[in-house]
Amino acid sequence: MTEVTAINSAIALDGTTPAINRLGLAPSSQNVADNAASFHAILTTGLETVDRKIASADNLVRQFAVDDDIPIHQVTLALEQARMSVELALEVRTRMLETYRELMNMQV
Repeated sequence: MTEVTAINSAIALDGTTPAINRLGLAPSSQNVADNAASFHAILTTGLETVDRKIASADNLVRQFAVDDDIPIHQVTLALEQARMSVELALEVRTRMLETYRELMNMQV
């Protein structure tokens, strides 16, 4: 019997309901699957956004090089947005790797 099961059994015998259950925050296998899917969706959406910003900035640079109708400030702004998006994505990746390494180093 795991510690969590033992604690839940003791609480059930006591007749009280844990606060986490009353709040609806108790983990379940369905919640874990939903969270995994939403985490995947968040990462996918974020990376697609970064890719679109890079492609947009690249397209503006090409248009500016060929045709002078594109204002330079628009090109500069698009390049800066793309750069900042890449930096944010790299920082998220770094934090995720740090968290993964920390979890793998935990003693069970």
